[in-house]
Amino acid sequence: MSEGVEKVLEILVNYANAQEAAAVDLKHRIVELVGVKESAAVKEETFNILKWEKQTGSRIGEYEVAYKTHNIPDKWSQAYGILSKSNATIASRYHGSDYAFSYWLYGDAKIYRQKLKRA
Repeated sequence: MSEGVEKVLEILVNYANAQEAAAVDLKHRIVELVGVKESAAVKEETFNILKWEKQTGSRIGEYEVAYKTHNIPDKWSQAYGILSKSNATIASRYHGSDYAFSYWLYGDAKIYRQKLKRA
């Protein structure tokens, strides 16, 4: 493939990724305005099969981290992809109504989780 074609394809992929991110952001904003609770599309088992390492932070207390290098690549990539598409951050964590943990991304090659506090 010529260099020019590769550059055009790269631009198209970047554009498609930007559109996808914008669509997810729009969905989250509509949910916030309407007050509808989103439900997780996957079972928590998708995340539970990862190898987690316990850590403690001064601000958030106990949490766990799954490192890309310590996990089966396809299992880790699937979980990372779900969180990435959901724009899961520490401020907007990913979890379902029956989940034991909330999940988020921060930086590359790491997935974080923290036990949910139930009332």
